[in-house]
Amino acid sequence: MLARETTDPIPRLAFEAASSRLRSFPILTITGPRQSGKTTLSRLLAPHLPYLTLEDPDTRAYASEDPRGFLRQVPEGAILDEVQRCPSLFSYLQGVVDAEKRFGQFILTGSSQFDLIQSINQSLAGRTSIMTLLPFSLGELQSSGCAPSSVNELLFRGLFPPVHDRPVDPSVWIQDYVSTYLERDVRNILNIHDLSAFQRFVQLCAGRVGQLLNVSSLAADTGITRVTANAWLSVLEASHLVFLTPPWFTNPSKRLIKTPKLYFVDPGLASWLIGIRRQEHLIAHPQRGALFENWVMTELLKAQTNRGIKPRLHFLRDKEGHEIDAFIETAPKCFHAVEIKSGETVATDFFKGLDYWRGALKDQAITPWVVYGGSTQQDRERGRVLPWADLGLMLRAISHS
Repeated sequence: MLARETTDPIPRLAFEAASSRLRSFPILTITGPRQSGKTTLSRLLAPHLPYLTLEDPDTRAYASEDPRGFLRQVPEGAILDEVQRCPSLFSYLQGVVDAEKRFGQFILTGSSQFDLIQSINQSLAGRTSIMTLLPFSLGELQSSGCAPSSVNELLFRGLFPPVHDRPVDPSVWIQDYVSTYLERDVRNILNIHDLSAFQRFVQLCAGRVGQLLNVSSLAADTGITRVTANAWLSVLEASHLVFLTPPWFTNPSKRLIKTPKLYFVDPGLASWLIGIRRQEHLIAHPQRGALFENWVMTELLKAQTNRGIKPRLHFLRDKEGHEIDAFIETAPKCFHAVEIKSGETVATDFFKGLDYWRGALKDQAITPWVVYGGSTQQDRERGRVLPWADLGLMLRAISHS
């Protein structure tokens, strides 16, 4: 890992889209997991606006007990961090922006989409643009000269900003992240009393990244009901800690799988949850391939969210097991199909799923890709092969399609 030579924030690819939204709406709302860089991005977007965090008990009490007085102290607007902690403030914000009719007046941030979106829908619909900020992409780290030098380092460290912008042991930081944010935030939302069962559930989720979601199996292995498992999973998803990738299928087809796949928003977090404490543990770990797939899927997701686009990320699989790991529609009947392999050597069977579906979906224009853990690019007739470190070439091609 290269040491950073500057203390300046690592530039975020979401800045351009967020800046454009801020010029077009009275309010910009930035959601995303805890510690993904929302506050830093907000301050870069609007350095002239005062910053107030609703995590602070005194600030939260002021905003809750006297919302009009609280907003009068920021007549030019403000950055309001973790604003979901004070839902009563939203209706008063509506009145302020309706009276002022100025763009870029407030930036709101929040890590709990569960509460935030509900409050926005009730009071700020049409007045705010919503963007999601996820942890760093590999491209952001590469442009700043501090990208991981190997696949194992990437999967071990993950991409949360604090792991890359300060000298900290990733395993220690993620351990604290899990206990401070994941367990505290989610437990508070769900009022969970059995911490050990919840910890076991989250660990089991991490052990199933890249697999078809089977809530009944998760519930049984955790020792909870299916209803509880669904509730816990929904809050993990709303807190931007996991995401579900839906399958692509056409209505007439009965042979295609219609169950989503489960992924974590950060491979380092998933690695820690399954017991990986040093990057050397990944060399022969049975989950290495799944974690590598998890990372590529997060990069595809970030490529869309950083542009302010609602994710259109799918996978493709039939009941006979023919599969494409990522299937991205860029125009009607135009797709990019991505096979993801963690191995360092290109093998013939890497193209098996791509070949099958290009033949089965002849009425669709499919651009095939293979992303693998090696270091050499190959332009083959069956698909373009990219090493993990060159993933940005594919992301740019998809975004320009």
